[in-house]
Amino acid sequence: MLDKDRRASLISSCSKTITQYKFDLMASNLDVIQSTRYGHEESLQNLQNQLSESNANDLLKQAIEDRRQAMTNRSADGIKPTKKRSHRRRRRRSEISIYKQITASTPFIQVDLKLTSAQMSMSMNGFKYVVPYQSQCSPKPIERILTDQYENTSFIVKNCLQDHRMSINNERSEMIFAQLRYVFKGLKSHKVPKKLTKRAQKEYQVVRSIRRLLRQRPDIVVRRTDKNKVFYIGKAADFDRKAEEFMLKTEAYAEITSGICPLAENLKSVKVLLDYLLKKKALTRQLYNQLCPKEGQLELGHFHGLPKPHKPGTPIRPIIASMHAPATLISKFLNDLLAPVYLQVTRDYTLINDIDVVRRLEEYAANGYITPTTKFITIDVENLYTMIPRQGALCALARFCMKHSKQGKIGTLALDHIMKMARLILDTNCFAYNNKYYRQIRGGAMGSAFTQVLANIYMFEWEQDLIEHQQLHHGMYGRYIDDIFMTTDQSIEEINIELEKANNKDINIKISTSINTSVHFLDVTVSNESGHLRTSIYHKPTTEPYVLPYTSDHPRHIYRNIPYAALLRAARICSTVEDFHSECIRTDMSLLLNKYPPRFITEQFQRFFQLNDAISISSQLNKDAYQRLHQTSLHQSTRREKKLNIMMYNPIENPLVLQPKVWNKEVMYPRYLFDSSITKVYSNQFYNWWKHYYAFPTSPLQQVKVILVTTTNPTLDQFFIHKKPPRTILRKTD
Repeated sequence: MLDKDRRASLISSCSKTITQYKFDLMASNLDVIQSTRYGHEESLQNLQNQLSESNANDLLKQAIEDRRQAMTNRSADGIKPTKKRSHRRRRRRSEISIYKQITASTPFIQVDLKLTSAQMSMSMNGFKYVVPYQSQCSPKPIERILTDQYENTSFIVKNCLQDHRMSINNERSEMIFAQLRYVFKGLKSHKVPKKLTKRAQKEYQVVRSIRRLLRQRPDIVVRRTDKNKVFYIGKAADFDRKAEEFMLKTEAYAEITSGICPLAENLKSVKVLLDYLLKKKALTRQLYNQLCPKEGQLELGHFHGLPKPHKPGTPIRPIIASMHAPATLISKFLNDLLAPVYLQVTRDYTLINDIDVVRRLEEYAANGYITPTTKFITIDVENLYTMIPRQGALCALARFCMKHSKQGKIGTLALDHIMKMARLILDTNCFAYNNKYYRQIRGGAMGSAFTQVLANIYMFEWEQDLIEHQQLHHGMYGRYIDDIFMTTDQSIEEINIELEKANNKDINIKISTSINTSVHFLDVTVSNESGHLRTSIYHKPTTEPYVLPYTSDHPRHIYRNIPYAALLRAARICSTVEDFHSECIRTDMSLLLNKYPPRFITEQFQRFFQLNDAISISSQLNKDAYQRLHQTSLHQSTRREKKLNIMMYNPIENPLVLQPKVWNKEVMYPRYLFDSSITKVYSNQFYNWWKHYYAFPTSPLQQVKVILVTTTNPTLDQFFIHKKPPRTILRKTD
């Protein structure tokens, strides 16, 4: 007999598998139907062209066109009642079981929680979902909320006015800001449809009921899954067991047996080092102030694990959350100093993202290196961040900095300064877990910015033999942190010899490999089809068709960006028009499942094709037009790539992180809380106020660019996930 928790886990797992299968099957069938339709349309177009060339009379042409239109209309009329009937059937079925419908995203439930249908539906919204109209349900009065928003906005606007030497204390200014206050007060009277108000109140009640349920069950925890956007509900004991197993396996952590919180000691070490660097003029006073810990916000890091349900046994990814730890700012600074140097040195062997993978592969194929015998190799490095040896990593860092510095310096920082900062970051890797304090004695903390560049530098030395081997055999080599991609024309036996050498090279680096003519790397499926490269988007078996639900209380521009970004990514990664159209279908279905209106989806799809001059692709399998779209979009730099290119400009002599930040007075960033019950119309009202009183044609403020920055109400993540220990544990300084 299965216990209740095991039974709930099996039901959840099976339901997710069935849901994913249904989704994939529907997408496949729709893909076949659409391909057939495109084929028929192409045949009809060819027939019309032949009739035109044969001088057929207009009557015959019109008869053919009328016949086609009549068939289209009859088909559309036949679909409508079917949709209504199927909707009623779906509604009846959904009342039978919370698991029998195709949903956008179901949580992983490993315990017998007995969620109601309403509670399950809420959890399916994902951790980014914002319950609408929270201001209406808040214990804080709306008047107080709006007053706070006015104070924040007026403070930013007044700073902008002072930057442009304009008075903020005269009678005119007082009148103008009184008008702004009136704008905020007027938001209270914004009418909200009763139907939406009722839905918001119901959703808020469901959220509160789930929170009550979680408080009654201290034996369970809620987490978001690793590399995914769904909830994972499991036993607290299981998470504790997996965390302890990970600690024992890696031997990377040591308990601080004295029981004394190391926060005060770490803070003292950070201050001593910063004072030393300031005295040696390695840091300017401005940079010194930026790196000094904010004592009012100081907290020790805390350990938690993100479940990885796509792997057998659902292991955890260890995370040390140290946002307010004493050395966090130094860690980020050192990463920003060294990462551009590392990337400049290793750019030929470093993969930035999945788009970069496709670019490299297409260039490799264009040079004639992909043949019918070419195989692809993927390599995964096990627990890279926690397995690198501390002293070995520091030695690798010293060698790297010595080789890639100018007169022993990177910017104003000498090698000795860099090494002191690196040691400090590793020495202060401390955290709280289960009412105990731990120190990391091996590797770096997952969650510390410096850990990534340190691991990359260590791996760069390890991978040199593989790089040389690939260059000798005209093979491609690229690495994205702990994931490696290679190509080879050697036999499997020959390449396995090299891979075994790599696996035995360093006792701290253990790898697992896969060799085939079709592999999955990052989010790309790479295939060799008789010497022809084919790339498409890879969907992990446990990946849900999730996007931010349309009913979430986010600014509307976010929803417009979601379909566009999905289609742009598909155009970049998919090498064939057939795969691109398949992704369009999956995107369409995902949006529908997440309650996006069909008309809205159609409009955003058309917007993508119009902006990218690819209208013909939206209605037919035009291979030539798609290749133009694919190549154009593929070689457009992403936002992250643009940022990296700026950082890589002269990173040794004049690092960007050491340059003084110049405040742009011509841009203003007023922030406000978006809540559709009160601030939905605020942006237009604010712009009108600004233009009327300050940005009129003859005003010096006309050139100031105003960018309204929105924040949102709490998400489901903030309501349901609690992984932080009590502050009394994290802030002890005695």
